[in-house]
Amino acid sequence: MSLLTVSNLHKSFNLEAGFFARFGRLVTAVNGISFSIGRNESYGLVGESGCGKTTTARLLVRMYEPDGGEILFHRDGDRTNIGTLRGKRLRRYRQRVKYVFQDPARSLNPRMSVHDVLVSGYLWSGGTEEGGGRIRKGKAELREMAAAALEEVGLSATDLDKRPAEFSGGQRQRISIARSLLPQPELLICDEVVSALDVSVQSRILNLLHDVREKRIWENRAMSFLFIAHDLKVACYFCDRIGVMYSGDLVEEAPAASLWRDCKHPYTRILFASATGLKPDGAEPAPAGKRVAPASEAAPETPCCAFARRCPQAAEICFGKEPEMKEVAPGHRVRCHF
Repeated sequence: MSLLTVSNLHKSFNLEAGFFARFGRLVTAVNGISFSIGRNESYGLVGESGCGKTTTARLLVRMYEPDGGEILFHRDGDRTNIGTLRGKRLRRYRQRVKYVFQDPARSLNPRMSVHDVLVSGYLWSGGTEEGGGRIRKGKAELREMAAAALEEVGLSATDLDKRPAEFSGGQRQRISIARSLLPQPELLICDEVVSALDVSVQSRILNLLHDVREKRIWENRAMSFLFIAHDLKVACYFCDRIGVMYSGDLVEEAPAASLWRDCKHPYTRILFASATGLKPDGAEPAPAGKRVAPASEAAPETPCCAFARRCPQAAEICFGKEPEMKEVAPGHRVRCHF
């Protein structure tokens, strides 16, 4: 059963910035991607920097407004188009879908105590709203909830009165996760939550998220993850399914357990090769009778495969026709002519 469904999502930004910048020169960040996240599922979005992963995540919480497409949130048998949400309904949606940012040093207010960081975010997002009414919680109850959230991520209730600057990078990330867990969300978006941390700290944060997820499943409280990363090995460890993004396109999607051995798209093979240090498989020349066109022959506005200019298997069709997303095995989709 799906919790969130994304259909044909588009987002472009003006290529130039500033007050006197000309409008109309656009760069496409998200180019018609479609995917779904099931209940109690961890879905990974993987790709190199600038491929559109973070833009996609921010579209899901309405930090950006999409240029096209649809995002549906499924709850209690109803499907809600989040593009239509305003006011209290949008705050309630953001209570159910929480965001953990990449850099905790920038996402935690250094002037506030840990207690205020946790509680203010909970109250602002409508954490006390249930249905159409409003349930008021006293200061003692809010402090108890904040202490429980801190202890769940491996910190102590005695840390509530400290400032974020008194903690290490890994501990700050735990505080960010605790802030997101406080309202008991149904979807947790983790945007490169381990990329800025040391390798040893990365493993602790990943194990923490894994324990949080297992606890929710054991307590029969549905909680899903959108896990954004550029490291395929990390994503395969944590996620159930993975979507690989390149230049705004979703080029491959498959179960994490099989993607590492059955990946079909040349870009996915290159990502695995960069993570393992091995030569990518499948770098065969183009099929017989096909001419590999040089990059200069394809104009930028020509419909073509987004990866054609870098692909070791590119053929003439790759520069003249955009490939469709095809299912090559149950649950395994690939956007490639070959």
